[in-house]
Amino acid sequence: MHTNPPSPLRQPCPPALCTCGHRTLLADATADQRILRLTRHEERRLLARLQALLDFDDLQHLRRRMHEQLGIELRLSPGLHEVRSARGVQIDFTPQPGLCRKTQRAMAATLRRAFEQHPPLLWRLLDSFDLLGA
Repeated sequence: MHTNPPSPLRQPCPPALCTCGHRTLLADATADQRILRLTRHEERRLLARLQALLDFDDLQHLRRRMHEQLGIELRLSPGLHEVRSARGVQIDFTPQPGLCRKTQRAMAATLRRAFEQHPPLLWRLLDSFDLLGA
């Protein structure tokens, strides 16, 4: 019988530089360890995919896939003040052991670039919050 080799796991961050909890997550066999499959190579692929977003439906699909495959919950909302550009969009991640803050910052920056490159995507995102109350 042929078995698949185990998937590679992300290398832990240096303990003094990050508080992602990689080592703790790895030690807990009962924890959701899907995020550990996000290796550096896979992270680059994810960032490229985020950069290449086409429309709002594509964004929603990718958010669902990130949650299904990695357990990442991405929250997007209008900022507290008015939104004049992609910088006004609030991009947050549900706290999750194993999700490095550098990865979170890279994903947020990539999403902002995608919004800037595709204004209709940003407008549709904002419209999904029914800001005008129509």
